[in-house]
Amino acid sequence: MESLKIPRDIVMGDSILTVTGNVSAHIENYRGILEYTSCHILIQGKNCQICFEGKGLFIDYYTNEDMKISGCISSVQYI
Repeated sequence: MESLKIPRDIVMGDSILTVTGNVSAHIENYRGILEYTSCHILIQGKNCQICFEGKGLFIDYYTNEDMKISGCISSVQYI
């Protein structure tokens, strides 16, 4: 992987999480949505679960490759 200069996320299928302030999050390389309420969203990655907690949370969009979560995000946990 290192000798070929291939990014780890491509080889290992790691999730990529980009958080903008406390108002939005962009997730790439996820496997599925496990729980979804306005206060709690649980996402399954390849090697862990990603838990978002807050108020007024909603999924703006999702595809097979990525999704965007918006709302007032108070915490993000890797489980």
